[in-house]
Amino acid sequence: MSYSNLEIMRGLYAAFAVRDLETISAAIHPEFVMRQSELLPWGGRRQGPEGFLAFLGTLLSHLDPALDIEALYDAGDHVVQVGHSHGTVIADGTPYRVPEVHIWQLRDGLITAYQVYVDVPAMLDALNDGTSSRS
Repeated sequence: MSYSNLEIMRGLYAAFAVRDLETISAAIHPEFVMRQSELLPWGGRRQGPEGFLAFLGTLLSHLDPALDIEALYDAGDHVVQVGHSHGTVIADGTPYRVPEVHIWQLRDGLITAYQVYVDVPAMLDALNDGTSSRS
């Protein structure tokens, strides 16, 4: 049975919601590359399934996140997710809610690329308990 890219991504988001790292890891292509702002502690460029799991480990050591998916778009070999990340900062329990966009690329049913865009100043503000300066 063949699954659409949207179905694959819905399954991946469901796996993330319950922290099913085995399912997530199985969906990552060996040539996977991801990018997120290096201003965030979990940001930067990551490669391969190990890189994606390292990203998740660092993210989850800073945040207890959840996603509100407002739209999921099928764009050929890409899937675009628009929504909000919300939850709490692990260090001090500060709540946060920031807009975000995820752009996924898939090939042969596996994720080959992931770009993450969040409101970086708002996320840094939450990480600093509302005390960071904004430019």
